[in-house]
Amino acid sequence: MTTTLLPEDAAPAPEPGPAPADRDRASQWRLVWWRFRGHKLAMAGLVVLSGFYLVALLASFLAPHSTSWFDEDYIYAPPQLPKLVDTSGDDWNWGLFVNGYTMEQDPETLELTHTTDPDTRIELGFFVRGESYSLLGLVDTNVHLFGPKDPDQPVYLLGADHRGRDLLSLIIHGTRVSMTIGLVGVLLAFVLGVVLGGISGYVGGKTDGLIQRVVEFFMSLPTLPLWLGLAAALPRDWGPLQRYFAITVILAIIAWTDLARVVRGRFLSLRTEQFVTAARLDGSTRRRVIFRHMLPSFTSHLVASLTLSIPAMILAETSLSFLGLGLQSPVISWGVLLEQAQNFRAMADAPWLLLPGAAVVLAVLSFNFVGDGLRDAADPYR
Repeated sequence: MTTTLLPEDAAPAPEPGPAPADRDRASQWRLVWWRFRGHKLAMAGLVVLSGFYLVALLASFLAPHSTSWFDEDYIYAPPQLPKLVDTSGDDWNWGLFVNGYTMEQDPETLELTHTTDPDTRIELGFFVRGESYSLLGLVDTNVHLFGPKDPDQPVYLLGADHRGRDLLSLIIHGTRVSMTIGLVGVLLAFVLGVVLGGISGYVGGKTDGLIQRVVEFFMSLPTLPLWLGLAAALPRDWGPLQRYFAITVILAIIAWTDLARVVRGRFLSLRTEQFVTAARLDGSTRRRVIFRHMLPSFTSHLVASLTLSIPAMILAETSLSFLGLGLQSPVISWGVLLEQAQNFRAMADAPWLLLPGAAVVLAVLSFNFVGDGLRDAADPYR
């Protein structure tokens, strides 16, 4: 007699990923990575963020021009569309190029406007010669990834700003500041949150009460007015580097409270666990109990919280710079570039000035996707 297996009696399909035996022998971080790879949006966000930080690292090489380069004859010049085939003549000419500009002046307002000139052809190329710079602070060179073969020809692939600067180059250079200020600020907030929250939860008593009153004080303050007040208090004669680090400290002072609350709660629940009691009875010092036994038990959660905090830092810097109270020229960041968008007349004539905002949105979304993926992958109950 032949027995037929019904669908519900069939053996379940194996789960995707490594074999069960490999999962049993894998470390916690390897398990987190395997779960993280199954999160498609998180992997896409990781790729985008890797591209952003690669751009930040090689900004001088990738940008056609430096931040100080400008041409006052091409103020608010519109974007140029790269073309591969020139069909204006009798024969098709292959090669990467853009059309030049022709300037027209309004006889009544005397305003100059730039329009595309189909009869002018500006050749583009890769690994072209341009302005000199120091690559990674080690090698002096003048080779850029792409740009006009003739450096005297005007090329504005994403348009020009109110000074005749190349917006694409400014966005590339701004990536270096906007993407690193989030890391520096989050690192400071992370140290403050873990140290003060850990002390509060582990020691308890009056120390816990004092730290929690400080946390409640900072959490009761409205965030935006506090940002504005601290940023406005910075001396105007400070240089770009001093102002950069001052802004990171301001952002870190406000951002550490939530993490401190989380760390305190975890320490309160862990200090009575058996493995912590065993470590104390074994003669471990307080420092060893905290850093060797308690913190590693929820490190994955801290990493996920850290990743989700970076977008808030980027948005905070962008907001302060947009309002004119954060970083200021000659420092270039996405927020500084968006400050130009406050002029409605400029926005009507040059809507491409909003393009740095697209970079902010893409970076923030990527960080959120990666943070969600890490949080799901590090969840011990999944």
